[in-house]
Amino acid sequence: MTASTALFTDRYELTMIDAAMRDGHADRRCVFEVFTRRLHGGRRYGVCAGVGRLLDAIESFRFTDEILAWLDSEHIVSPAALTYLSTYRFTGDVRGYHEGELFFPGSPVLEVEGTFAEAVIIETLVLSILNYDSAVATAASRMVTAAEGTPLIEMGSRRTSEGSGVAAARAAYIAGFSSTSNLEAGRTWGVPTKGTSAHSFTLLHDSEEEAFRAQVAAFGPETTLLIDTFDITTAVDTAIRVAGTKLGAVRIDSGDLPSLVRSVRNQLDSLGATETAIVVTNDLNENTIAALRGTPVDVFGVGTSVVTGSGSPAAGMVYKLVEHHNSAGERVAVSKRSPEKLDPAGRKIARRQIVDGVATAELVDIGVLDRSSGEGRALVHDFVVGGEIRDEFRGAAGVERARVHHQLAVAELPESGRRLSPGDPAIPTVFH
Repeated sequence: MTASTALFTDRYELTMIDAAMRDGHADRRCVFEVFTRRLHGGRRYGVCAGVGRLLDAIESFRFTDEILAWLDSEHIVSPAALTYLSTYRFTGDVRGYHEGELFFPGSPVLEVEGTFAEAVIIETLVLSILNYDSAVATAASRMVTAAEGTPLIEMGSRRTSEGSGVAAARAAYIAGFSSTSNLEAGRTWGVPTKGTSAHSFTLLHDSEEEAFRAQVAAFGPETTLLIDTFDITTAVDTAIRVAGTKLGAVRIDSGDLPSLVRSVRNQLDSLGATETAIVVTNDLNENTIAALRGTPVDVFGVGTSVVTGSGSPAAGMVYKLVEHHNSAGERVAVSKRSPEKLDPAGRKIARRQIVDGVATAELVDIGVLDRSSGEGRALVHDFVVGGEIRDEFRGAAGVERARVHHQLAVAELPESGRRLSPGDPAIPTVFH
């Protein structure tokens, strides 16, 4: 278990518990649901990501003596609430969409069931992880579609916070990126890592040729040489003279990429380096990747755009109470009823309607407890049962499971659902 995640939350989660304990409602059995009302940026689908990280965070949600002392010194909650927090362990159930699964407006991505106190307290934690990771995975999935099979490297760590860089690398890999530059993502989540040198390495040396020779001596001719520090044409000639025609790759990080890529390919081929790959970076996104599809790019490297969700840095997910037991022990469906937020009340079970291998609708049954029946592909899985976390969804193995699942889910999309242009959701969400 890692360091405590207990204070990765909003103050009102704790004050609600305090007040609910005082009036006797804190132990009411409740069901909270995570969903989004719309897909941002005209996206046609969203990608659920972050589940494995969330399970680890729930396990680490513990109030240490140091944390309790700070809460007490700040007079945030009462002594009774502090006593409750001192022994807090999540003992409820968490179920929802498989990591890597697609979601649409109204999809019940996650359900958290437990007492009000134990379920409401993890609201901020759930949303902070799922909103960010899903936004990154959604953007990354669109980039994978745009690349049409060309490998992509995630390299955006320096454009976000240190923790978000690891999370983004993980989410992008689930969505189909082939590797990351982030070493912690490799160590923690098993994401393959890539990287050779930056412009500073070339500038460190007395000449570009000296820099190339140093890199080839260290890593062999299969390395990737950065060729746009000075003159690209000269750099290509130098790279092949130094490394030979078996040079692994050259990287271009600036300039008019479509014309440069074609020019470099022609030059490499004329020098006999027909197998030397071309890696392209420089503020790429799904649209610039799509514009480069007709050029001989062998690998795309994406940074800022993927870690910021390509303009939609949060997935828009909310965490709402949809059911609780009243004082008589009866299940009561509840929901917010403001004019612009008329959300269906009650717990839900979702299945995806598939016709001839193509998804046609998101079918959501309201108030149903039995998940064993119904048409379509089942979407809801158990992640935590009675406080016990299912390990198959965690760690590097869980990441690989999510990656495979995402490929299967995307393959079910209708052709229109893969378009990059803004439009309606790929399939409708139908509530029963």
